[in-house]
Amino acid sequence: MYRAGKVAEAIRREVGIIIQKELKDPRMGFVTVTRVEVTNDLRYAKVYFSTLGKKEDEQKSIDALNSASGYIKRLVSERVKLRLFPEMTFMIDRSAEYSIHIQDELDKIREQKQREIDELKKGERGDRKE
Repeated sequence: MYRAGKVAEAIRREVGIIIQKELKDPRMGFVTVTRVEVTNDLRYAKVYFSTLGKKEDEQKSIDALNSASGYIKRLVSERVKLRLFPEMTFMIDRSAEYSIHIQDELDKIREQKQREIDELKKGERGDRKE
């Protein structure tokens, strides 16, 4: 694994622990840090997270994370030793939503194909009876 990947994994682990155990913001919902992307020069880190609940809860969580970003960065930088710590931004991870959407679309296509096959079979049976 390259250095950026190791740093990203360390940041993901520590941010997750801080959010779950040390951040006491009532706006925070159930937040899971899904992944962290760090630039090769280690200057910037995008912290992706997902939440359970409604869209309003999602917005409250991102507001809470943004307001606590300095605190989170300070704690993580104490635990992950780097000469310069990356600037962190928090982003909502929509990959789970997207994969559910894709699965629903694939299910619709499968159902449509199955109806077409069933109609063809009915048509073949009807031809034989004549």
